[in-house]
Amino acid sequence: MILSDPAASHDLGARLAAVVRTGDVIALSGPLGAGKTSIARGLLAALGLAGEAPSPSFAIVQPYDVPEVRLPVLHVDLYRIVDPSEIDELGLDEARQDMALVVEWPERAGPRAWRDALRLTLAIADDGTRMLTAAAPPGWEDRWSRI
Repeated sequence: MILSDPAASHDLGARLAAVVRTGDVIALSGPLGAGKTSIARGLLAALGLAGEAPSPSFAIVQPYDVPEVRLPVLHVDLYRIVDPSEIDELGLDEARQDMALVVEWPERAGPRAWRDALRLTLAIADDGTRMLTAAAPPGWEDRWSRI
């Protein structure tokens, strides 16, 4: 999928909001500036968040709960994580039982983390457009086809 500009990334996030469920993980990979946060912001806005969601780069985990959004979400940015063992301290797997997780830089959690996640990988083309590749596990195949 080609995302022509930040608005297209935001729109993809809004479409994801229509199908995301409690317990889901959406893993967003790609270089700095590729549009990971734009997708997360689009999802959160479509779930009802008023105003723009801040990037959780420094906080690492930014929770959003009802009534702020219609579905509880943890927006996670693992960019500053050096060792996958640090992830355990964040309690993400426990939180996932009651929330959806949107995880930027999921590769920092190691190769075995969230094997059932919808994995979206962004790359920046020479013309500035973003190319998105999706890996939809069985729990996402039907939903991803509706995006």
